[in-house]
Amino acid sequence: MEVIKDIDRRIELIKQVGEEITTEEELRELLSAKKDLIAYDGFEPSGNMHIAQGIMRVINVNKMVKAGFRFKILVADWHAWANNKMGGNLEQIQTVGKYFIETWKAAGMDMDNVEFIWANDLVNDQDYWKVVMKVAINSTVKRVVRCSQIMGRSESDALSASQILYPCMQAADIFYLKADICQLGMDQRKVNMLAREVGEKLGYYKPIVVSHHMLAGLGQPPKAESVEEKVMKMKMSKSDPDTAIFMTDTEEQIKSKINKAFCPEKISEGNPILEYSKYIIFEKFDAMKIERPEKFGGNLEIKSYDELEKIFVEGRLHPADLKKAVAYYLNELIKPVREHFENNKEAKALKEKVMSFKVTR
Repeated sequence: MEVIKDIDRRIELIKQVGEEITTEEELRELLSAKKDLIAYDGFEPSGNMHIAQGIMRVINVNKMVKAGFRFKILVADWHAWANNKMGGNLEQIQTVGKYFIETWKAAGMDMDNVEFIWANDLVNDQDYWKVVMKVAINSTVKRVVRCSQIMGRSESDALSASQILYPCMQAADIFYLKADICQLGMDQRKVNMLAREVGEKLGYYKPIVVSHHMLAGLGQPPKAESVEEKVMKMKMSKSDPDTAIFMTDTEEQIKSKINKAFCPEKISEGNPILEYSKYIIFEKFDAMKIERPEKFGGNLEIKSYDELEKIFVEGRLHPADLKKAVAYYLNELIKPVREHFENNKEAKALKEKVMSFKVTR
């Protein structure tokens, strides 16, 4: 993949990924001063992969690579273990990690500029635990508990001792991997800010935080009292499979889920069908074709998300016609992944093994 040289264009590309950047000024300084740039991402291997983890992550990683970054993606198997994912079965967690990597390969992630690092390997290094201890010593329990959102938990949950350790480990990962940028979702913002605070105390480089948008589930957005609640309640979740599109869903499953999705006529705010159009379809396709009978206005070819939103809000596009198009394009993106797991013997066996596991929150 060709890397963009112009700093303004690189920043513009990174801003397409980051719903929030802390801070843009520091980002400009970094791009001006350093050539070999490391972006950190990480994931808990748990259960099946949905399109927010799959397609959207591929889009974001490839954009950051084009902007000049090399990725170190942490397979957070020990973190998932600490969070009691897969019933606390580390072997199953690691199998899911392999499945996730195989999915990203099939979905088009730029593997030439991505290095997958397993937490299982980091924990064998005493120096890693020294960094974890430094983070823990310079953080209060209250401050760490405030980061519980990163694990899909809330501050009011009865956290296990291992879950208290988790944020300290994640902040340490950033320093140990020598990351310049943390490129994670908005739900990971609190621990990234903790890393910035502790990093200054410990003499580490203060990482720049590029927080991407959290793709919504297909249901009606629930009421939320705070920004944090909104992020957690609206995001796509495996715990409610009817409101998530998975990377191995069949064409029929995709159509069924999209047809049932929340999509109020003439309303753009909180509309997941428009959101998928913005963050996925128009990122991968130059235009969206809407097929409909002449009596309903005939076919449309829409060339930008802004144009789509305008037509929809004005009532010139019915939700049913939009849903039909969105289902088609999502299936086109998922089809190569589905076919890979159907046609590749090793990948198929891996997927079947993962699908046999019981998923826990």
